[in-house]
Amino acid sequence: MKKIVALIVIVNFICRIIGFTVNINEVVRVDNLIEKDRLQTIKEKGNLTVAAASSDPPFYFLDINTQKVRGIDADIINEISNRLKINKVDFKSTVFSELLQRLKTDENIDIASGGMYIIPEREKEASFTHPLYAETEAVIVPKASKINFKEDLKNAVVGVEKGTIYLELAQKWKTAGLIKDIEIFQSISELLDSINNGKIDAGIADSLVVNKDLKDNTNLFLKTLDDYSPELIGNVGIAVRKNDNTLLNVLNEKIDEMKADGTMYAILKENGLDKNNIV
Repeated sequence: MKKIVALIVIVNFICRIIGFTVNINEVVRVDNLIEKDRLQTIKEKGNLTVAAASSDPPFYFLDINTQKVRGIDADIINEISNRLKINKVDFKSTVFSELLQRLKTDENIDIASGGMYIIPEREKEASFTHPLYAETEAVIVPKASKINFKEDLKNAVVGVEKGTIYLELAQKWKTAGLIKDIEIFQSISELLDSINNGKIDAGIADSLVVNKDLKDNTNLFLKTLDDYSPELIGNVGIAVRKNDNTLLNVLNEKIDEMKADGTMYAILKENGLDKNNIV
């Protein structure tokens, strides 16, 4: 009887191991299917859906003449889509600070972009393509301000946009006693308006966005510090979900092609960038 009981225990144990192994293999197979499905689904439906920080030119803006979304990131993604023979790109307007969250939670979204620096904190939440271009920050003050150098910010309240890497820089400056305090805003437009209206003394923001806004909006009586040396020179990429490896690989392939044949630089140049932005 003891031998029979022992045999039953051994058989049960073996069955559990076999069952566990099968389950693991099933999980692996499911994961592989998920990796392939995103790109396959995009091609089957004929369109790529992008979570886009569309309120932040020059990454995204609506061309009044064509009624189409244009901009640095938009033009790059449109070119990638053309090379992949994807007929349509849908840009879904998203607040910058919510780009990665929407990518992770909205199954209709395929990728996310909008001048996003590739940094370790974001790489924990999503995978990023090879860099598209490089950019830096700018310090913005009123034209009539007595703030002319970084050293003049000691008693200043400095604004930054929520979710950007510039918040970390501002916190670093505050800890070092280089600025008085920090105020956080939901968008760059809100930040610039607050500086323009005298609610805060200065701001730190994306140099490409700021230069575009100051050029186009004559109601903003603002300037950037001329003698300021940027501390954050970052590479910008497109975010994809962690398990969408097939999609990530094909995006990287097309990005590398565009760099090699000069298309990437042509897009950057058309949008006001130069060789300093090439990576």
